[in-house]
Amino acid sequence: MGFFDNLFRKKSSGDVAKDRLKLLLVSDRSSCSPELMELIKNDIIEVISKYMEIDASGLDIQITQTETEEGGDKVPALYANIPIKDIRK
Repeated sequence: MGFFDNLFRKKSSGDVAKDRLKLLLVSDRSSCSPELMELIKNDIIEVISKYMEIDASGLDIQITQTETEEGGDKVPALYANIPIKDIRK
């Protein structure tokens, strides 16, 4: 299954609802709109797909709060879990 197969595959209503809920939770934690999170996700998929074949349906992106090395201050951090199928040569 190629990258484009995942893009054009019909998702079940449960999968769509799950994705929307994830985006809503992430945007709520980061004060980042769901639309912006979707744009970030699409940009990451586009860039990484130039170099690797990935499982876009398994992509998980979160913005969380993490403490700085100095301690005390909390800053936003972007975490991405990207399943890699193959590295392009």
